[in-house]
Amino acid sequence: MKKSLILAIFALAMISCCQDNPTKSITVTLEKAVAEGRVLYGHQDDLMYGHTWNATLEDDHSLDRSDVLSVTGDYPAIAGCELGEIELGHNRSLDSVSFGYIRQMAKWFHDRDGILTVSWHLVNPITSQWPGVKEPSGAGSAWEVNMLSADGMNAVRSVLPGGENHAMFNTWLDRLARFFLSWRDDEGKLIPFLFRPYHEHSGSFFWWGRERCYDEEYAALFRYTVDYLRAKGLHNILFMYNTDKVYSKEEYLRGYPGDEYCDMISIDWYGQGEEFNRNIRMAMDFVSQTADEKGKLFALSECGPLSLDLQKILSDYKCSYVLTWRNAPPRRTLPGGFQPRPDENLKAMKANKHYLFYEDIKNVK
Repeated sequence: MKKSLILAIFALAMISCCQDNPTKSITVTLEKAVAEGRVLYGHQDDLMYGHTWNATLEDDHSLDRSDVLSVTGDYPAIAGCELGEIELGHNRSLDSVSFGYIRQMAKWFHDRDGILTVSWHLVNPITSQWPGVKEPSGAGSAWEVNMLSADGMNAVRSVLPGGENHAMFNTWLDRLARFFLSWRDDEGKLIPFLFRPYHEHSGSFFWWGRERCYDEEYAALFRYTVDYLRAKGLHNILFMYNTDKVYSKEEYLRGYPGDEYCDMISIDWYGQGEEFNRNIRMAMDFVSQTADEKGKLFALSECGPLSLDLQKILSDYKCSYVLTWRNAPPRRTLPGGFQPRPDENLKAMKANKHYLFYEDIKNVK
């Protein structure tokens, strides 16, 4: 067979592969934005609740409310959602948002070309089985870790193959996979999204954290999860590697599961002020260098508050997106007419051409 024919067949195969790639819409948008020196803005749980409202509490499924919209006149380019406790077969997340509503939100935002990102604060696989009252962020939760250690009671080891909780963990992954498989558009195609499992593992405040398991165990947990979900036909997920604040490239890559298991890399860092500014610039230096070496996009996937200094710093890097965490919802319906305090820094970001909100990303697709 002639070389030119071989190359032509290869080119057609690549085109077909790209056309069939369900995550292409996300990667193209992010890559084009980065090439233009732009950063997408994201907000956790933006379409589900805000400072003064709670769509689930009020049984309002209109999906048109947003704190970001109320401040800037636009939605965020990226909307986050949380799936903690779906592993238990519950109808609502640890934040009391119904999973049916989350599915509805995902389709609504995807249909309008928004980008979705998912976090998962899954319960402690050991203590969640203990008797007693369980709490969303207390007993039995992802945060109940004081009794755990890498060389002692090790929750990560317990869910890996051969562990005493491995069969239960597979059931958890089955429930997660079934939910993801229900995220479909009007043509029945799976909706693409970003997934950041076992996030901030460099800290020790979750059961998968650094002092709670060995680095290779964390990497094995990440790989096992990716393989499991891919085997279920979920090729619409972009998996993100993530740490909490770290101070070197070497520390950042501890527990890294491998390039074939990570579509993007990211870091979370909260704070403001001179020390924070120095640290986040240092972090952007080694994370962006790592991304370049691995040929991957990177993000500041959690941060806050959204200072003007941070906005200026990020403009110096090829950061694909920045996401601020949720606006905690009220525990009851607030009187009509009460409005949240305007966020001047968020308004400044919207006015800054370096940053892209929902309406802006239509011009880079």
